[in-house]
Amino acid sequence: MSSEITQALEQAISSLTQEGKEPSVALIKARLTDPLPMPLIIKALQAWKKNAKVPKIEKCEPKETLEERITILEKQVTELTARLVQLEK
Repeated sequence: MSSEITQALEQAISSLTQEGKEPSVALIKARLTDPLPMPLIIKALQAWKKNAKVPKIEKCEPKETLEERITILEKQVTELTARLVQLEK
């Protein structure tokens, strides 16, 4: 089963080839209803040119919120600072 992102990329490439156009990053990007990061579009286009198939691309959700990540990083900075103080003694 394909992901929504993979299906959107396949649809964009398919519509371009049906019109006799050579798919490119710009043309694919213009056909997408939802914006996608350029690296994903480039990866999909390269795979399609090599294998005539778009790889399965999943949407990744961050594991922690930004606030949680900041809290973790602040704790690491505090711990590293304490270790530095110990090492400098």
